[in-house]
Amino acid sequence: MALQESPLFRDLKTAAPFFLMAGPNVVESEAHCLKMARQVKSVTDALGIKLVFKASFDKANRTSATSFRGPGLKEGLRILNVVKQTYGLPIITDIHEASQAAEVAQVADILQIPAFLCRQTDLILAAAATGKVLHIKKGQFCGPSVMRNSADKARSAGNPNVLVCERGTMFGYSDLIVDPRNLVLMRDAGCPITVDITHALQQPTAKALEGSGVASGGLRELIPAVARACVAVGVDGIFMEVHDNPTASPVDAPTQWPLRNLRQLLEDLIAIAKARQGRGEIFIDLTPVGEEFDPHHTQSEHI
Repeated sequence: MALQESPLFRDLKTAAPFFLMAGPNVVESEAHCLKMARQVKSVTDALGIKLVFKASFDKANRTSATSFRGPGLKEGLRILNVVKQTYGLPIITDIHEASQAAEVAQVADILQIPAFLCRQTDLILAAAATGKVLHIKKGQFCGPSVMRNSADKARSAGNPNVLVCERGTMFGYSDLIVDPRNLVLMRDAGCPITVDITHALQQPTAKALEGSGVASGGLRELIPAVARACVAVGVDGIFMEVHDNPTASPVDAPTQWPLRNLRQLLEDLIAIAKARQGRGEIFIDLTPVGEEFDPHHTQSEHI
């Protein structure tokens, strides 16, 4: 039986100028999550931005087996539920296995499908069956057209509450690029589009470690540039990982955005989004031009 769009999904679809999914990469402790939720919420409340709090209970996809992963399913969900009940915020967190979907859905309002798992049919179907909103990240190895198939898998299970996310495409072995065309082409999925402006600046296995091995690097200083470009093209939501002490983050430290700079960046993006909304999309008119053509006339139609 087909589900109806949830109230949260409708709020996200109509959020203006965009909604924000933000928080630390991983659950570090209850005290840290509460601190981050309180401080990020104070910024978004002041700016009138719809906020969804993000933190992962388990970072299963790590470069090294010794990397910090988080507190695990039980403790992670307990902490996320405390955040939810304390601040009244919707929660987004990742799932990695179909068996996690139902339990995570008891706390999370949005189930995130990690980029590397965006084609995992059983995982998407299990997440969709919960009726919660799905946030499916586009794989670094995928073209934008793949996201229609991923969204259709969720909808085939009767769940229309789907968001798809651009987070960069592999360029060589140790870099990602964000192709702004994807933000247009992914509209073919028939659902709201988000952009992950922090993971998009990762440099997978780009940082050599002392002794042996590698870790992911990142280009934190370029996060504003990518964010501005994506907002100018047009997105419905922004996903970003924010930390009060970025260099000390146990996961993805090079691409955590500083909490101190959050308001400044959001104000910049809001201004761009509002300017873009005023202009609308350009109507491309291929009608041959005759003598009556007025080069000073502004085409009022939009696509």
